[in-house]
Amino acid sequence: MSLYENLSPHERARRFMAGNRPIFNKNALFSDMTEDYVSPPEPRPFSIVTLRFRTLRRNVDYVYLVKDKERILMECTDHNEEFDFYSARLALDNEPVNYCFEVIAGRIRMYYDRRGPVRANDLKYCFRLIPGFSTPEWSKGAVMYQIFTERYCDGDPTNNPETGEYFYINGLSRRVTDWNKTPEAFGVREFYGGDLAGVMSKLPLLKNMGIEVIYFNPLFVSPSNHKYDIQDYDYIDPHFGVIIHDGGSVLSEGESDNAKAARYIRRVTDRENLEQSNALFAELVRRAHEMGIKVIIDGVFNHCGSFNKWMDRERIYEYAEGFEKGAYVDASSPYHEFFNFQGGSWPYNNTYEGWWGHDTLPKLNYEDSPRLYDYILSIARKWVSSPYNADGWRLDVAADLGRSIGFNHKFWKDFRRAVKEANPEAVILAEHYGNPRDWLSGDEWDSIMNYDAFMEPVTWFLTGMEKHSDDFRPDLLNNASAFWGAMLENQSFMNYSSMNSCMNELSNHDHSRFLTRTNHKVGRVSTLGPEAASEGINKAVMREAVLLQMTWVGCPTIYYGDEAGLVGFTDPDNRRTYPWGNEDYELMDFHRACIRIHKENRELKTGSLLELFSGEGFIAYGRFNKDGASVVVINNNDHPVDASIPVWRCGVKPNTEMKRLIFSYKESFTTLPELSPVRDARMKVSMPPFSAALFKKDFSLSDHSDTRALLGEMMK
Repeated sequence: MSLYENLSPHERARRFMAGNRPIFNKNALFSDMTEDYVSPPEPRPFSIVTLRFRTLRRNVDYVYLVKDKERILMECTDHNEEFDFYSARLALDNEPVNYCFEVIAGRIRMYYDRRGPVRANDLKYCFRLIPGFSTPEWSKGAVMYQIFTERYCDGDPTNNPETGEYFYINGLSRRVTDWNKTPEAFGVREFYGGDLAGVMSKLPLLKNMGIEVIYFNPLFVSPSNHKYDIQDYDYIDPHFGVIIHDGGSVLSEGESDNAKAARYIRRVTDRENLEQSNALFAELVRRAHEMGIKVIIDGVFNHCGSFNKWMDRERIYEYAEGFEKGAYVDASSPYHEFFNFQGGSWPYNNTYEGWWGHDTLPKLNYEDSPRLYDYILSIARKWVSSPYNADGWRLDVAADLGRSIGFNHKFWKDFRRAVKEANPEAVILAEHYGNPRDWLSGDEWDSIMNYDAFMEPVTWFLTGMEKHSDDFRPDLLNNASAFWGAMLENQSFMNYSSMNSCMNELSNHDHSRFLTRTNHKVGRVSTLGPEAASEGINKAVMREAVLLQMTWVGCPTIYYGDEAGLVGFTDPDNRRTYPWGNEDYELMDFHRACIRIHKENRELKTGSLLELFSGEGFIAYGRFNKDGASVVVINNNDHPVDASIPVWRCGVKPNTEMKRLIFSYKESFTTLPELSPVRDARMKVSMPPFSAALFKKDFSLSDHSDTRALLGEMMK
């Protein structure tokens, strides 16, 4: 117990008054897990880490670091005109450390954890430091671009799937000749011809936009256009790659026996087709890397497809040269144990377990097959190694793999070990809904697709819509309190490394397009029709969302076509083709400007985040580090709002100016700079309806140099 705590209440009050300090200001308290407050931010086991805490200048008596039941007195080691900075050095072992801070000012005692200043500490919201856990530096705040390959660009018409090439889920495959046709309500067998050659032709466009990472939906051999029913993990689908040896008959209308699908069998079993398709992927990655673009591929390891060579329910491989008999075909198949059969008899045993009961998606039986377990780990290594050199994996339905949670964790631990040994700079991102904390302890996933702490809160706040467009909640539209509550709650499940590397999407292949959500229409394409997806949309709200996406903690991840104004209800309408020749160029320019700002201002990649102001349909927050601060202001109301933003909490000094870098309003947007004065430590803003703006203060420049730079830009 400190000497101060032994004093009588009267003596404490006397000393407090004698110090002539300002009134205790809890809004000045701050710490997080960025490099300004944890040094180093990703410490190694058995090392020393320095933790820091900020208070108003000469405003508190003591700050303690609280770790488990231990209280460590922190020392005031630095200050500036506005703040004191307290530090404590902590010796780590190899176990996670949960900590918070305790602040004492006169009679006031407060705690500070991930919620901010609170009266009582809660372990759930403690900061969590995991020695040895790091994510690749390139992945922190990287701008990603998700490509659903089949709908992006057709660069090689010779590899397009043909009408009647095979039978799948109640119908024949069908080639679409009109690129601009909207997908059918159940269009899993519909093919427009998008491929890797098409993506390669657009790499300069992606580079020009500022994209740093491409995330591909699955690329491996598969009968569907989405390819989450993988047929062969060893090869890129020749329909995306290269078809050298072609020919053979297609199926006639009414035929469903794929053993007769000669053209399909030749295309996907011919070794040269397969090897050349792999080589094309390796070349794409090489060219992307030359442009400074990383490549992440999709891993579907919970289940495969009924066409899979290990199962071969469609008898594609039964007589193909160089392939073993599938488990459906032969009881003595070397792949028998890869699946869980419920009985039945061979040949052609249809009693295997399907994921969620789908017989087109056989669930992989890892528990009973060490060989399958090892094989998938070899696949994990293969694609992040030479000659392919992919930069990481996105893992489909990752928490579903295996039959028990214990086995699931064991598998992902081994998966991480395999991937990181093959390529230490590879990233591992998982699809996950709900609390991911148990998988983010440093020995399994690096991070997640950030539904709960990004897509959903942003969607509810700005549109009031559920992410599938299945519901409209007027009580959540413009509800800033619900927005911050959801963000705070779900961000608390992730540590510093995972937060900075998570995928922040507005749209993707599983949910409606964000631009369509702005029209508040509840329903799907099957009930509303495709035209309704573009009716009543609000591009100003879309721009608000994009600016928020580009300035939030994590990796802003654009779903192909969002930047060009693509609309669509949920699957399959969200998988429309890229609108080549019909792009919304203003929206593309806005994305390009936001990406440039994101990349030019380091605090937007790895800096701190702090809520500054909230009201009905109105939020303001800061991203800042020791070198500068960016303040984002969003008004989602249909009327103007005036506000006074306490930018001092981001380190912006009073009686200075902040420079507006971008401003979006109902009709359009501008990047013309404009200065906004900071008076009495606050910046007053007047935001018109459906507007968003970003203001910047560079702490390394004087206000005069800011003004000179602004005048110079305006003179150009």
